[in-house]
Amino acid sequence: MQDLAQTLQASLAQMSKRDWLTALAELSEENGHFQPLGKKHFSSYIAGGETLLVTFESYDAIQRISPNAHPLGWEIAKVLGWSSLSVMSDGQSWFREREIYGYFDDLSDDGFFEAFDSVLFYGAGPGGYAAAAYSIAAPGARVLALQPQASLDPRVTEWDERFPDQRRKDFTSRYGYAPDMIDAAEEAFVIYDPEETEDAMHAALFTRPNVQKLRLRHAGGALQFSLRNMKILSRLIALAGVGRLTPEIFANLARARREDRQYLRNLLRALDDKGRTRLAYALCKNVTTRMGAVPAFERRLKGLETRLDELDAADS
Repeated sequence: MQDLAQTLQASLAQMSKRDWLTALAELSEENGHFQPLGKKHFSSYIAGGETLLVTFESYDAIQRISPNAHPLGWEIAKVLGWSSLSVMSDGQSWFREREIYGYFDDLSDDGFFEAFDSVLFYGAGPGGYAAAAYSIAAPGARVLALQPQASLDPRVTEWDERFPDQRRKDFTSRYGYAPDMIDAAEEAFVIYDPEETEDAMHAALFTRPNVQKLRLRHAGGALQFSLRNMKILSRLIALAGVGRLTPEIFANLARARREDRQYLRNLLRALDDKGRTRLAYALCKNVTTRMGAVPAFERRLKGLETRLDELDAADS
């Protein structure tokens, strides 16, 4: 078996999907195992340390986010010296396939998860749903889910109309309703933006004694991207994996959003929508003072200065 860090240096970028999948399978087989899970899903296990990170990811997101076209689980495992089990989909997926049920059944029956000191299930959006749902295969594991859906069963979440095609999938059979599946977890963290209405409603369904719900207001509808931009995603995963993540630590790390331009744009948009002119001016002044030349905020600042002059004149 190759050294883990050396294995994960190999770039899989700029490959066709077929070649990428072949290379991924070869590296996985050399250092763990690879398994197709039906036509649109597959898993890659890379053996490493005594902590196991289980991630749920999509091919498109991997290609878009990783410079080396590596699963996020590989990248984190490389840095932390953990083992990695990446369950991946080709296309948008909530991982609702019989082959995936059977795969986790087999891992559980074989005592695979029991070989590790600590197990963390992680995912975002549909992957967050899957991380919560399949965590029941490893009782005592931890879960970190970003804006997860609880279910797409229209009888439960008829108010969420974002994914009409996926509603045809079965969310009532095995590993179905994610909030029930995390009852066996030691602890779970659900991170969401309360300004995203559907995400907040799904998060409410995860209310359980072992669940901490962590708000990240104005982060937007792509939390994984936002947290990577803030450079805190890896730290959140590392802390959650060893049982050291707390709401207080999360709040401190989330202060990094003050440097994230997407967050700042979202905040400015929210202030504009609410007609909070003076607060919007204060935000633009703060950003341009702290961060130097930020053209969008400089232009907005000039417009707000004119608007405030007009308001002051009207009041006098």
